[in-house]
Amino acid sequence: MDTATYSHDDLPARAEAYVTVAAALDWLRTHADEQPELAELARHVGLSESHLQRLFARWAGLSPKRFLQHLTGEKARAALLAGEDVMGASLSAGLSGPGRLHDLMLSFQAATPGEIKLGGAGWVLTWGLAATPFGLALLAQGPRGVVKLAFVDDGHAQAWAELQRDWPAARLQRDDQMMQLLAERVFGGFQRLEPVHLFVKGTQFQLKVWQALLQVPEGRLTTYGELARRIDQPGAARAVGSAVGANPIALLIPCHRVIRGDGGLGGYHWGETRKRALIGLELQHRQDLASVEVVRG
Repeated sequence: MDTATYSHDDLPARAEAYVTVAAALDWLRTHADEQPELAELARHVGLSESHLQRLFARWAGLSPKRFLQHLTGEKARAALLAGEDVMGASLSAGLSGPGRLHDLMLSFQAATPGEIKLGGAGWVLTWGLAATPFGLALLAQGPRGVVKLAFVDDGHAQAWAELQRDWPAARLQRDDQMMQLLAERVFGGFQRLEPVHLFVKGTQFQLKVWQALLQVPEGRLTTYGELARRIDQPGAARAVGSAVGANPIALLIPCHRVIRGDGGLGGYHWGETRKRALIGLELQHRQDLASVEVVRG
């Protein structure tokens, strides 16, 4: 199966595969000190050894045994650090995934104060649930572009409530099929020339942070402190962290590219495993996986 492009019908299977491999990654991290055999891992995720081996290699680009080696002792820790204590090349041991995010053209627009005050009055926002390679997601799109992309592993009630809160006067209509087609465009091969339009509302500070995030190239990482310096507020790392966490559009506004200054992965609204997966995906598309750089302002 081609890992760069895939059809609409492939997406549910890809989503299920992500859940399985994510569970395998989590279990290996928890049991790394025990150096478990493949058979133990296969029993945990409910697959045969051969099926798990193929699935894991397709997503991660290496075997479960090889991934386990990345988790062993201080050598694994050192492999995750590069330069000034910033996570480095061994994050390529994360899920390589089927997408090509660097080919996606984005157009970012912010709601005006008047539009924020109106709360979407007179607008129709189409929303729905869609299978993606990184799990089930809620997507929503309005006349100005995508307003919401949130992963919903534990149900979509929270994401739905956030959508209603952000656009209280808009008419919301559900169309899962349309949002599945949007998901295919976002997570597929991106061999189209037209951009994906993003339309967001936030404080001026949040907008500055989100715009700065869009300047962090694929396959590179930055820190909360560096991001604060990029927006000329070097003492605002904690506030930057809050703005990163408030990002309404997962993946496309790439908050997953921000880590702690000490090289730790840091938090992620949609889970640490998914953050590792996204970083690993992007590193897969860099020619030199051994030189992840910190983005400087």
